[in-house]
Amino acid sequence: MPSQQKKIIFCMAGVLSFACALGVVTALGTPLWIKATILCKTGALLVNASGQELDKFMGEMQYGLFHGEGVRQCGLGARPFRFSFFPDLLKAIPVSIHVNVILFSAILIVLTMVGTAFFMYNAFGKPFETLHGPLGLYLLSFISGSCGCLVMILFASEVKIHHLSEKIANYKEATYVYKTQSEKYTTSFWVVFICFFVHFLNGLLIRLAGFQFPFAKSKDTETTNVAADLMY
Repeated sequence: MPSQQKKIIFCMAGVLSFACALGVVTALGTPLWIKATILCKTGALLVNASGQELDKFMGEMQYGLFHGEGVRQCGLGARPFRFSFFPDLLKAIPVSIHVNVILFSAILIVLTMVGTAFFMYNAFGKPFETLHGPLGLYLLSFISGSCGCLVMILFASEVKIHHLSEKIANYKEATYVYKTQSEKYTTSFWVVFICFFVHFLNGLLIRLAGFQFPFAKSKDTETTNVAADLMY
């Protein structure tokens, strides 16, 4: 492939990586990962509410990795509340999983920025084949994509398996018991998913630039060496 086309492809990959890093930085600080509706189970059972009557006992919340806000309703009007994971909810949430979500998000940002620099260096510089060249780009894209995948898996497990929304809603509630009615992932979560997809796409762009996947190249070389040995 001509050098000019390679520069264009690597520049495209670098711009995508940079946009991805900015997106994850923004997602990390915004309370837009989950939006949930919560039912005041205690109040609904007391009056045997059903149908449209349940609306008086239905609240909602949205939160991210550091803070969030919501409204509790238990038949007596709306009660807005705000919360922070650190230090307010440390005793209520699975701390190890939550910290790992933040940690892998930070690693994803760093690796994506490094990947941006590597793509630009491959476009305009003279990269070393071992690290700064295509092998390094493949490696960074794979590790970054894996970090994005881990962030989504860990956060989803925290929400669904450990019932994070219910734990937040019931935090310091001595009188009422709240139950999660519905949950949906919102903007910030899908930004991480897009970032994961971008790293997969970058791997294809490297291949499009004419560089073989590392293992494929090593297998071809091994086959050539075996054939050469058989000739002697």
